[in-house]
Amino acid sequence: MSLPPVKLSQGVHVAHLFFRLDRIRWAALPQDARAGALRALESVCAAHPGPAAPRVMTFAGVGGKSDLAFLLFAPELQQLSAMQRDVELAFPPGTLQPSYSYLSVTELPEYVATDDDLKAILAREGAVPGQPGFDERFAAAQKRNAEYQHYRLYPEMPDWEILCFYPMNKRRAAGDNWYALDFETRKKLMAGHARTGRKYSGRISQLITGSAGLDDWEWGVTLFAHQLDAVKEIVYEMRFDEVSARYGEFGSFYIALRMSPADLWNHLHL
Repeated sequence: MSLPPVKLSQGVHVAHLFFRLDRIRWAALPQDARAGALRALESVCAAHPGPAAPRVMTFAGVGGKSDLAFLLFAPELQQLSAMQRDVELAFPPGTLQPSYSYLSVTELPEYVATDDDLKAILAREGAVPGQPGFDERFAAAQKRNAEYQHYRLYPEMPDWEILCFYPMNKRRAAGDNWYALDFETRKKLMAGHARTGRKYSGRISQLITGSAGLDDWEWGVTLFAHQLDAVKEIVYEMRFDEVSARYGEFGSFYIALRMSPADLWNHLHL
């Protein structure tokens, strides 16, 4: 019996998959099996090209934690599962060994700006209701806010060279319990956190996905960059922000290079 489609009320499902390649088994394969694996992976990617979900993105791991990485987006949970199986089955049995995986969903932040927030921002810039040009500026701010919310839920991530992924929690220690803070305090702290992130516009493109109840951490952070020092700089600067310094807990970091399947084969000498 087939199940009805499992969809989110808003947003899409996301899977980060990291694998090691069993070089001994791979070396024992005939050349046509290796070429067949490449064709199979290219077929999976061609079936889910993006830029929005459904999408399969392929990467080469850097630093020894993984050889290959895949980032999957799908509107339905069954589709995400099928895409994962298609990726895994593109490789001959036993050659692909899981090293890490992460399941999450896109979501709106709890602290998304309201119309009153937008008006307060404009007021700090000297624009108040009734003044010439206010309505136009307010409408433009609403449009930007709506676009931000749309792409937070339905991302179209850029094909930049570098991917950095890490999971994180908000601390729940007795003296530093994020969830014991009132909403306005949390919102104010997150606003400062966001201002730090905006300084890296053009250098960092960020995807935040939620995973409370879905995986071992509460959020997954995916950074796309052109240069590795941009990743290092934003993570380092964020550590001085109170949201991270006092309330943030972080898992392992994974770095990978964006590559097409053919480039992946050449890069890994497959």
